[in-house]
Amino acid sequence: MRLFKTPANRYISLVSIASIIVFLVSIDFRNYSSHDWTAIYALVGAILLLNHYNILLPPKGNALSMDSSVFLASLFLFGLNITLYVLLIYSVIFMFTLRKMVWWKHVYNFSIYTVMIITAHYVFLYLGGTTDSIQPSNLIPYAVSLSVYFAVNILLLGIYFLLVADENLMNVLTGMLKEAIAPYVSTLMLSLVLATLMSSNPIFGLFLFTCITVLLSVAFQQHFKLFKKISEKANRDYLTGLNNHGYFKELLEKEVKIAKDTEQPLSVALLDLDDFKKYNDIFGHIQGDQLLKEFGALLEKEAKSNSYTVARYGGEEFSLLMPRTSLHRAHSFINELRKKTNDTHFKGVEKLAYGCLSFSAGIAECSKETYSISQLLNQADQAMYSAKNQGKNLVQLFNENSEYTVQHSLSIEKDLEEAEQQLKIFLSKDVYTYRHSKRVYQYAVDFSRKLNLSDSERKNLILGALVHDIGKLEIPRDILNKKGKLEPHEWEMMKKHVTWGKEIISTNKKLEDLIPLVELHHERYDGNGYPYGLKGVSIPKLARILCIIDSFDAMTTERPYQKTKTFKEGIAELRACSGKQFDPQFVEPFIEIIEQREHVEEVYEDGNVAVNS
Repeated sequence: MRLFKTPANRYISLVSIASIIVFLVSIDFRNYSSHDWTAIYALVGAILLLNHYNILLPPKGNALSMDSSVFLASLFLFGLNITLYVLLIYSVIFMFTLRKMVWWKHVYNFSIYTVMIITAHYVFLYLGGTTDSIQPSNLIPYAVSLSVYFAVNILLLGIYFLLVADENLMNVLTGMLKEAIAPYVSTLMLSLVLATLMSSNPIFGLFLFTCITVLLSVAFQQHFKLFKKISEKANRDYLTGLNNHGYFKELLEKEVKIAKDTEQPLSVALLDLDDFKKYNDIFGHIQGDQLLKEFGALLEKEAKSNSYTVARYGGEEFSLLMPRTSLHRAHSFINELRKKTNDTHFKGVEKLAYGCLSFSAGIAECSKETYSISQLLNQADQAMYSAKNQGKNLVQLFNENSEYTVQHSLSIEKDLEEAEQQLKIFLSKDVYTYRHSKRVYQYAVDFSRKLNLSDSERKNLILGALVHDIGKLEIPRDILNKKGKLEPHEWEMMKKHVTWGKEIISTNKKLEDLIPLVELHHERYDGNGYPYGLKGVSIPKLARILCIIDSFDAMTTERPYQKTKTFKEGIAELRACSGKQFDPQFVEPFIEIIEQREHVEEVYEDGNVAVNS
């Protein structure tokens, strides 16, 4: 049978069959009085009504149903048998009224409720709970049975999602708890409220509870609609009606995570209208705003047909988010859009340089090594300015060796001077860190010559090596200079230097490309590093290179809290940790640099050759 082909289907079948057997063993098909049947049908009607009037909760619109409140109140007042009758009748009616849902989902839902109700009942009785009325003496049995009811539901659903999603069980359960615990606890506590109302007059109490819940549902639906309306307004650009800058970044953050998890391509484009200032100067800002609206409408129409997301990035800049789109496919789309823009008439654009409306665009693609959305947007920005520099009305792909990137990297001397000034603060606080940073910097200079790095990468590696430990400025002097092993709490504080370093570097926009090196140089290739536990190529390349350089210098120079290794011992350690702590593709090339330097220094000691480093 097809139903038993997958582990998830086999699990559903097993739970359903076992639950139906338990249900048949537990229920007593007796003849009830008309009074009892009135209560049963009233409970069934209340559950059906409450399932129709769910309470919608912002921000995600999760639906909160009160059916569990009714089942539990019935369990506490009328016992197991009547509650199972209510469940059976409700499930049959629900199956025939909601025919769009496949039959096995109805059976599985029935099975889950069966297990939850029966388990909660026997726990309640085991702890000394009594039915017929709500008693303060039953407080502990109520609390525990409610908790068990909740736990069984989470476990049964969690195992199903585990089999479907093929994820870690603890991750699945933790995610479900975060989503469900607050609304679920509310539902379960309301069961006691309902049972209390029904104690003196079951029908009136149930009627009163149902009316209040339906009114709450209507009120929350209106509240949720208002919340959505305000949220949409907050996420929209007031002029063009497109998504705004902030919301675009939120969406990009999510899409980057999806792209990395699924290994699907993701491209981002930034577009800047050419000579827009000139257009504003000639026709005024009102007509300039109209041009932005019309171009925004064209952009949105073309993007929508390809399921892309478009936003006004700021001023005359626009951005495009293109999931499942490679760099070259994105280039084809943006270039066609550029031609369509050139061919579309906008009032007054004939006075511009090209005699038509044009834009310059830059495109960047997310990769496993993409560190953050800021890095991705910065790459698209660089490509866009490269298009501007080449005469405008062009689409440029981001390339480490593009003209703009190379020109940008030529300012390394000035940037080194600024970084050196920041580093000199260590001279008054921790001379070891200052000297360590200078040595790591020199290793980076030498190693960058050996590796096949672009000018931009070489610049970032060298600058990053110089300031990688800048966050240690925030660590107390007594911990930095402590003799002997650090205490656990001191080590935790020491590990925070990468986060503090990121915050310091982030204040200088010119150094933002160094953030991955400052924050991630203690990540390990096997995923056991900090601060995020990144693994393999998900760690940016330059951070993986810096990790090797930093670790080698740390192990081969005197430190307060660890024994110094010789260069030979350090090389052996690099090889031993290759593929574990260090990226193996960079270990041997770095060792060659070390061995070459060692050879030159040995010759120098013999008085034959001078060191050149």
